Order: sequence, then C-alpha cells, then structure tokens
Amino acid sequence: MKVLALIEGGNAVCSRYRIEAFRKVMADRGMSLEIVPIEKGILGRIGNLRMAKNVDVVILQRKLLPQWQISLLRSWSRRLIFDVDDAIFQRDSNNSKGPVSSSRSARYRAIVYRADAVIVGNEYLRQVTSAWTKPNRVFVIPTCIDTCKYRPAVHKRIGPEARLVWIGQQSTLQLLGNAKEQLSAVAERMPGMQFHQICDQSADFPGLEVVLRPWSMDGEAAVLAQGDIGIAWMPDDAWSLGKCGLKVLQYMAAGLPVVANPVGVHREMIIHGKTGFLATTPQQWADSIVCLAADPELRNKMGNAGRELIEQRYNVGAWGPRFADLLHGYTKSIIPQIHHGENAVVRKISA
Repeated sequence: MKVLALIEGGNAVCSRYRIEAFRKVMADRGMSLEIVPIEKGILGRIGNLRMAKNVDVVILQRKLLPQWQISLLRSWSRRLIFDVDDAIFQRDSNNSKGPVSSSRSARYRAIVYRADAVIVGNEYLRQVTSAWTKPNRVFVIPTCIDTCKYRPAVHKRIGPEARLVWIGQQSTLQLLGNAKEQLSAVAERMPGMQFHQICDQSADFPGLEVVLRPWSMDGEAAVLAQGDIGIAWMPDDAWSLGKCGLKVLQYMAAGLPVVANPVGVHREMIIHGKTGFLATTPQQWADSIVCLAADPELRNKMGNAGRELIEQRYNVGAWGPRFADLLHGYTKSIIPQIHHGENAVVRKISA
C-alpha cells in the first residue's frame, strides 16, 4: 500500500511529529511512505498533485490549496486524508489584520468537505471541523512523542543556578515576548537565572541571562535534558485554541516540569501540581519557578510524572496503529479522545 504525504514546504517539524513518527508502524502494516513538500510554482504544484494517481492514500497536511487544485487532487486520489494541527482556517496571532479570513475559511471548508477523513490534533479543532463535514469523518490524533528519543534530565541545580528552557520557532518566540511581565517577576526574585532558548534566534528578557542554543533536529533532545524547568506561553485567543502543545510534550519527554499559562491544550497537558504549574499572573509565575528552582527532588518527581503522562496519552506506539487504521479506511476503530483534567484516556467508538 503506497502512501503519499504532501506537506507545506519547510514545515518539517509538523510532518516529523504527525506523519514521519508513524513510519515504522506503517511499514509493519505493509505501507510505504513518501513525504513530498508542495512546490510553489504552478507546474511543480500540478506535478505534486498528479503523484496522487500512483498511490493508494494521499495525506494533505495543513496546506490550504485553491479550489481548482483541491478538485484536481480529489479527482486523482483514491483516498484523501487531511491532517491539521493548527487553526489554519483563520489568521494567526501575529497577523495585524485580525483572525477572521474569509479566503482561508473557504479553502479549509472545501478541503474538509472533499476529504475522506480529517485528522485533527485536538478537541477544539474537531469541534470546528465537524461543522463543515460529517462528524464521523473527523478524528482526533494528538501530536505524539517517542520518549525513547529523550534522555531524562538529571535534577541537581538549586536556586538561581536552575535553568529555564524554552524551545520553538521564531514566530512563537515573538509571542513569548508578550510574557515579559511574568518573566520580569521571575528575574526580580532570581536575578541572573539562565534562560536557555532553543531556537534560531533569541530574545532579551531583562534580569535573566539569555543563552541561545541553536536548534538542530539531532540535538534538541540533548539540549532539553540540560535544562531544569520548561516554560510555555500562548496568547489567550482563538488561534491558540488550535495549538497542539508540542513544546510542552517535549519538555515532559525530557523529564522537565512545566510552567505555562492556562490556555488551550496547556490545561489538558499540564496537571497542576503534579507535572508542573499553570500560572497566569506575574506573581504566580514567580512563585512557581522559585518553588521548582529550590527543590530538585520536586522537579524530578514532576518530570517523571510528565514522562508517564506522555506514555499514557501521547505515545507514538499507542497512536500509530490508529493512524494506520485511518489510512486503511477502518473508521470504526476505537479512537481515544483527550479530555480536560486528570482523566487518562477516554475511548470513543467513531461511527
């Protein structure tokens, strides 16, 4: 069985965690996988779409194709699956025009309507997408982590010597800048604390010693394990509700407790007081980080709990077979749904 994944050019992170991660499971099921970035030029783009004629399943990931290209892809595909891990039916948080985009929404609806199945990364995306197609065509498969690729952090540092860690792309680094008040409160309580930013560029936060750790696919896990506390922040807006929390999953896989604001999937992924802290005000952020920095044993306990949560809810090994089932068209498979709070996994039979 041949599977073709058409992905956004340059968006290797998304395809790596939501498609490439399941390659071994697919191979075990007799599936071959080819991942192809979609070209920008018309001729190259048509060539990409024409590849659908020679495979059994096409996965279109994230890309909002124009209507005529959607029609071509649909006509050339035996089975078409759309994979989404962001609220791409609207503009993102950085856009000065605001979130509503009639063109993005129209393209999204057109793809969803024509797809045989839509895979989304969280419950919010499922609810929105189900309004534009038959709900039994929409399935939640979260972004998954293979904890075997992450060595747990060794927690020994105390107080200001403890390291804050943040990982992400430049666009999300911009958004982290909106949390300067929270991080300034941390700096006031623990001046000179190191803040390791795993990214292609860094941003200054007064009072914290910023250390740029250039990102690399091979080195990200090792750099995370050199930290002590992972932090995540998202604006409280509609775009953030579509986020699937990759950085939080990576922190937990690396055995780091997490401090984050209670927005979107943060409320589902972080069990307050057990795998980290949900904090809103500058005082709450400072209290949470000071508490963790002072207690290596607590960090180790929360880090272990976070890795266990990954194994229960976001494990590649558990979700891979369900992903493969959807490619085969077995839509009556039992698909676990992630819910708020401390419920582990609630199983739901999709009609």
